[in-house]
Amino acid sequence: MKYNWWIFQVVMMLISVFFLIFGIDLIIGAYSLGDPFSFIMTFFAASFVILISLTLMISFMIKMFRVYRQIKIQANQPTNNSES
Repeated sequence: MKYNWWIFQVVMMLISVFFLIFGIDLIIGAYSLGDPFSFIMTFFAASFVILISLTLMISFMIKMFRVYRQIKIQANQPTNNSES
């Protein structure tokens, strides 16, 4: 497997973690708003950011786990290079 794929997956997972932290900070900040309309809009926007970032983070982890498991299985199989 190319190293670029692994680097891309890790970078995308780190970006997802950044947006997760941003969403949590935004949802905490929503509670300090005085206007009920602003609170509701900020709360639901932050919840949406958290939902998307968690979904992407989980999908990147599942992809990396599946590829790692496939590489491990292929490495454990004996090579069958029989010459006729």
